[in-house]
Amino acid sequence: MINSIKNVAQKVADKTIAVNDINEVYFSNELYTADYPDPDLLIRTSGEYRISNFLLWQIAYTELYFSPKLWPDFKKNDFINAIIEYQSRERRFGKTSEQIKN
Repeated sequence: MINSIKNVAQKVADKTIAVNDINEVYFSNELYTADYPDPDLLIRTSGEYRISNFLLWQIAYTELYFSPKLWPDFKKNDFINAIIEYQSRERRFGKTSEQIKN
């Protein structure tokens, strides 16, 4: 993320973009992952409840799933369970349940 911020700052300094041109979409397009969709589900193994700076911008609306299993022990059935739990969630993308219903 820091490299992207530096690139945007340099473009502003070079006057190739204006500060007002910078928005969420513009910044997302400056990231290394610009060609990839943001993840819908992040599975965190090993019983950790932190994301360790992993895709901080990209996981803003990602559903998080935590498993106590270590990665080498995380098997197909564990993955299926994570998907089943994910499918039962209400995806709101920053909205409330009432806003989605309207």
